[in-house]
Amino acid sequence: MKRFTLFSILLLTSVAAMAQQEQDSTQVAYKKRVLESTEVDFLMSYYQQDGVHSAVAGGKGMEKLSDVTPTIVVAMPLNDDDVLTVDAGLSAYSSASSGNINPFDSSTPSPWQASSGASASDMLTSLVVNYSHSSDDRNDIWNAHLSGSTEYDYSSLGFGGGYTKLFNDKNSEVNVSGNVYLDSWRPIYPKELQDFYNNGYDLNGGIFNYFTITGNTDYNPSRFSPHPKKNRNSYSISFSFSQVATDKMQFSLFADLLYQQGLLSTPYQRVYFADVADSFINEFHLADDIERLPDNRFKLPVGARLNYYVNQWLVVRTYYRFYTDDWGLSSHTANIELPIKLNDRFTVFPMYRYYTQQGSKYFAPYNMHLSTEQYYTSDYDLSTFDAHQYGFGINYTDIFAAARVWGYGIKNIDLRFNHYSRSDGLDANIVSFGIKFVQQ
Repeated sequence: MKRFTLFSILLLTSVAAMAQQEQDSTQVAYKKRVLESTEVDFLMSYYQQDGVHSAVAGGKGMEKLSDVTPTIVVAMPLNDDDVLTVDAGLSAYSSASSGNINPFDSSTPSPWQASSGASASDMLTSLVVNYSHSSDDRNDIWNAHLSGSTEYDYSSLGFGGGYTKLFNDKNSEVNVSGNVYLDSWRPIYPKELQDFYNNGYDLNGGIFNYFTITGNTDYNPSRFSPHPKKNRNSYSISFSFSQVATDKMQFSLFADLLYQQGLLSTPYQRVYFADVADSFINEFHLADDIERLPDNRFKLPVGARLNYYVNQWLVVRTYYRFYTDDWGLSSHTANIELPIKLNDRFTVFPMYRYYTQQGSKYFAPYNMHLSTEQYYTSDYDLSTFDAHQYGFGINYTDIFAAARVWGYGIKNIDLRFNHYSRSDGLDANIVSFGIKFVQQ
């Protein structure tokens, strides 16, 4: 009897285990895929700016720049749990400011005149490959990425990864990620400094054989020497927490720790010293040296997002960030966006962004640094200023992707315009367009 009972228990246990395995395999077989089908995003933006504080000309001069950025992003499901995303882009710019690295291709060089030199335009190419894996219950997500980019004087290689944990019925989310970027300069320097150095710190040769120096004719930028370091490495760790607080409110908190080392200044940005007599060729002030900044920098941004569902037609999206670093720069950013749903497919969203910055301790305006200083820059991106950005956008969404192009359904179309105005005289406009296709 005992042997029969034991046999019965083993038999029932075996049958139950087989049934459980069958049930589990059925659940796995029918679990929802992370990404149902391949999605393709075509993105395009056009950016244009102008100002009066060119960093290439030491804080004085035109800042005209235009940039066109076409990008394609392809997300491909490898199976139920894994997604591979490839992001390839170009950034083609034309810049009157950077053209003045060598303004002496003109007989009348001036910081207010566009140069036609090789540095007046360039193209950045970039590629990012990202792999993500989700657990069966979709509560754990791992990802890793590899990236690379290159342009005329700069190249970058990056890699990193992250982990996301969802809990509390997916109402709470924690994310941690890390990234490393190993960059390398191919430095180019202001033409007058490069020629002076190439000629053995002498005015015989190069541009000095073709132009007459006015003002201080004994031009002698003896502080200048090429950078011994050409690498720039960046390391970051990011943390974030998101929470669905109520049926109408969701918020998130984030913090980043960033550290950079290497050549952190820009080799072709000029600096002028107040205690050195000024030398000119035509209207162009000859550089006393290039921007010099510390070879390490620690950054700490922290912030929060709060989204509130007002009704079926309106959502309020807000954002705030505080930033500080050990160069003495700090800033506050506040942003609000108001998506207004016109119908099932169209949404419009006005937006506004305010930014205020306390400048770096290494910044001084044009011709205000002293030659006795160790570090110096006249790049107004590191100055004290306020900025306002106003924008408007329209979004079209079709969850059924009924409209088709080459067998792909159009899922989403997004068009935005933003105007940016800075208190130091820089103004910019940007138009961006995106369209998402999904494989049918």
